[in-house]
Amino acid sequence: MSKKSVKDVDVKGKKVLVRCDFNVPMKDGEITDENRIMGALPTIRYLLDAGAKVTLCSHMGKPHSIFSAEVKLNKKDKKKVDAGETTKEAIIEKAKKDEPKKLTLAPVAKRLNELTGGKVTFASDVVGPDAKSKRDALKNGEAVLLENLRFHWEEEGKDEQFCKDLAYDAEIYVNDAFGTAHRSHASTAAIVEYGIVKTAVCGFLIEKELSVMAATLENPPRPFVAILGGAKVADKLNVISNLLEKCDTLIIGGGMAYTFLKAKGYEVGTSLLDEEKIDYCKQMMEKAAKSGKELVLPVDTVVTTHFPEPIDAAIETQIVPSDKIPADKMGMDIGEKTRKLYAEKIASAKAVIWNGPMGVFENPTLAKGTMAVAQALSDVYGKCTTIIGGGDSAAAVQQLGFADRVTHISTGGGASLELFEGKVLPGIACLNDK
Repeated sequence: MSKKSVKDVDVKGKKVLVRCDFNVPMKDGEITDENRIMGALPTIRYLLDAGAKVTLCSHMGKPHSIFSAEVKLNKKDKKKVDAGETTKEAIIEKAKKDEPKKLTLAPVAKRLNELTGGKVTFASDVVGPDAKSKRDALKNGEAVLLENLRFHWEEEGKDEQFCKDLAYDAEIYVNDAFGTAHRSHASTAAIVEYGIVKTAVCGFLIEKELSVMAATLENPPRPFVAILGGAKVADKLNVISNLLEKCDTLIIGGGMAYTFLKAKGYEVGTSLLDEEKIDYCKQMMEKAAKSGKELVLPVDTVVTTHFPEPIDAAIETQIVPSDKIPADKMGMDIGEKTRKLYAEKIASAKAVIWNGPMGVFENPTLAKGTMAVAQALSDVYGKCTTIIGGGDSAAAVQQLGFADRVTHISTGGGASLELFEGKVLPGIACLNDK
């Protein structure tokens, strides 16, 4: 998966369109987490310093596609309409007023302008007159950020005319949004697939994802340990199967562990359970045994009588053997013996990838398993390639203070999972090969 990067093409004086991931959390118009902005900065600064004329684009949130002919409601609003609490028309009217203010990229442009010494302006539309005039006015070493791509249904619809309008006069396309690389949208892939922009390369963020994560999955140092957590087996069916073919040891934790334990014939009480996936878990355990791979499950479990409400509330727990979970209790984290066992497996590895927490890590009492895995990865830093596959695992590692003690934290949860599944990511496949 060797793709050209921005360093492989001459960008001086060239008009460059860059797909970034500026889908940052906001509160009252203020950015509450700048990680994605900081992640995009090296590519942006490189292009500006090299004298390119840069157009930046990104989505923000999930608007109701309020400028489309057919508005699609999200699940939450659809439920309200079905329950007779409101009407589709009322939701659309409210969205037309609220979403341009709530989901605008203007605060991101303002912050980028501060971080680049006044080199980034903002266009109040995507393919309209403001965007065109500001793109026309760009001098070498200047940039403009377009408004939220998803204000146009054509973005997710891969509309060819929208792709042409978005490309405008771009000579080079740069994708640096790994978090959306698994999406086949206008700005992530179609703009190249339609042959509108022929020179297509990756930015430094995607280059790192490919050089560390993709390379490790393709040709891992041995022993190679994969750790999967999170809620449901159903969310990671293909990931489990694909990783069993690649890794030497597959460690299972989180809510998905209880379906595996049930598949072994154990009582799991009121723990999270994918009833329909019990047979699948049996198949995966058989697959591991036949291929000489180790599939490791929790040997003890932290149980409670109920789910914490609110999620960070104080809660009473006890630790029981994983084959003796009481019928009226639910598993919420891996126990002390399991933490030690998983740490030993990590200590013996040359490469580890991790996706999904070991328990309800948002609760301090139930975060010990996730913290133990993060600590174990930290302990092998420098001796082992350690990769966090985005999503909740990345959030947990950052919250727990271990972010600077792992080899790589992926910027895309969904994209990471699809890479773990062995899928081709459209936003990467469309880029020029080296």
